Amino acid sequence: MTTTAALDPARPVLDQLRERVSAMEGGPARLPVPVLPALSGLFTMHAGASYGVDSASLALALAAGPSRAGDWVGFAGWRDFGAEAAADLGVDLDRTVVVPDVGDHWLEVAAALVDVLRVVVLRPPSRVDARAAGVLDARLRKRSAVLVVWGEWPRCEARLSLEDARWVGPARGQGRLRARQVRVAVRRGSAPPIRADLVFPGDEEPLALLPSTLEPVHEVWRASG
Repeated sequence: MTTTAALDPARPVLDQLRERVSAMEGGPARLPVPVLPALSGLFTMHAGASYGVDSASLALALAAGPSRAGDWVGFAGWRDFGAEAAADLGVDLDRTVVVPDVGDHWLEVAAALVDVLRVVVLRPPSRVDARAAGVLDARLRKRSAVLVVWGEWPRCEARLSLEDARWVGPARGQGRLRARQVRVAVRRGSAPPIRADLVFPGDEEPLALLPSTLEPVHEVWRASG
């Protein structure tokens, strides 16, 4: 008699069913890829998929989870890549590859990185058409890698965006800004977005769900990165 393993109640049922169907069809399993604890309640990142972001902060945050777990990550087309900011979020620079200028050969560079790295963060130099995206998506599935695109991408498993951001720190207008509060929205297809308030701290503190003890400064800025 054949037995079937029970589903994990802590993970989305549809994600687990897709993994089992893929395994039965002989394709690469869409295994979960580590994310930072603060993001784990928002979405599950899977091998073989692409994810869109609209800011440098989110691009680094998505790369930090796998990097902290021991995976190699890469950044392509990011000319002003901030090594210090990446390290503050948990990216291990000793296991990081950076190709700052990809020029017109961004697709070839990204594909080469996908072949050898778990996560590739890409800033395409121009608008990407469906054909080019399809080439890279097929490579992701074959290599069980993850693509994080800072910019527009025709096919994304999910898109993460910063909706609002504000700095926290001096209660009376004096002192040093300590951290940035943000509202993150995750969108999957036509489903309603999932939102959470997070804090991007400094001084190598981890990304965290927004604690209630921080006092925001009065001005709220629209997030730009």
